[in-house]
Amino acid sequence: MSKVCNFTGKKPISGNNVSHSNRKTKRRFVPNIQKKKFFVPETGEFVTLRVSTSAMRTINKLGVYAYVKKLESKGIDTGVKL
Repeated sequence: MSKVCNFTGKKPISGNNVSHSNRKTKRRFVPNIQKKKFFVPETGEFVTLRVSTSAMRTINKLGVYAYVKKLESKGIDTGVKL
């Protein structure tokens, strides 16, 4: 399963492990993606989403419905049907 956030679009990036001797080997930085069920009071139903923890904090602050509407007004397609 892909590690991509539904809202922020965060996905794995690559970088280097750097040892004490300054030797570099490739590594992968993966975002902290969680599967979480949210209640949407506007529609009265639960929605299960794969979101990053930073998006979870924003959802807790604004609410799911308001956050989706904010992203849609910016022209970002979340792929979430509310």
